Amino acid sequence: MQLFTREWGTGDRVAVLVHGLFSSSRTWHRLGPALADEGYRVVAVDLAGHGQSPRLENYSLAGLVRSIADSVPLRPELAIGHSLGGLTLSRLIRRLQPGRAVYIDPAFLGTRLPWWQRAGAPMLFHSLLNRPARAVARSNPRWHKDDVEIEVSDYAAFDRRFFRRFGDGRAMPLSAPDRMVVPSLMMLADRSRLVTATMADRMRGLGFEVRVVAGAGHTVHRDDFDGFRRALHGWV
Repeated sequence: MQLFTREWGTGDRVAVLVHGLFSSSRTWHRLGPALADEGYRVVAVDLAGHGQSPRLENYSLAGLVRSIADSVPLRPELAIGHSLGGLTLSRLIRRLQPGRAVYIDPAFLGTRLPWWQRAGAPMLFHSLLNRPARAVARSNPRWHKDDVEIEVSDYAAFDRRFFRRFGDGRAMPLSAPDRMVVPSLMMLADRSRLVTATMADRMRGLGFEVRVVAGAGHTVHRDDFDGFRRALHGWV
């Protein structure tokens, strides 16, 4: 399946960007041009069911991996994934074969969701998707106005059939990688809710570099873009 892709730059080096749940390639509207200025051709996908990409009857993590691999250049110099995009990138890494990988607050919870979280997830997610712009801004006080507008637009475009299997965790194993395939950075939110201190230590033991952006929430690249860029030092 061919996904919608958004591109910045025409450089010889390629960077692939994978967004998180509910978002789209528009989440990278600052990072894409910044990487293009550094000589990259930046290719950002809209995951299936998100943004302008095709809608499906059923969604799975394996399906997301296959569709990305079919839609972006293989062997890019750099690959970056946020949240669900980070989880997906970890499953894609052997096929994509990037030179380096960056996982932004990835969904590495280490297990499947417990039954009570699976049961409540669709209701929680639907309530989030129904929030107006003022509620999104209130929940994300550090976001630029453009990010709020993009998020609300992405909520409207999101295919809610995604939750038939994906939203309750049945098709979304949340285990972290068991080895480092390429040089990898894990960039965490301050007090991350998705990566525990124990998990972070485990990833360090596998060779991952782990950096925390002080004061930033889960959407690190939107909460503190300057801090995010500093945390990328040496990786782009």
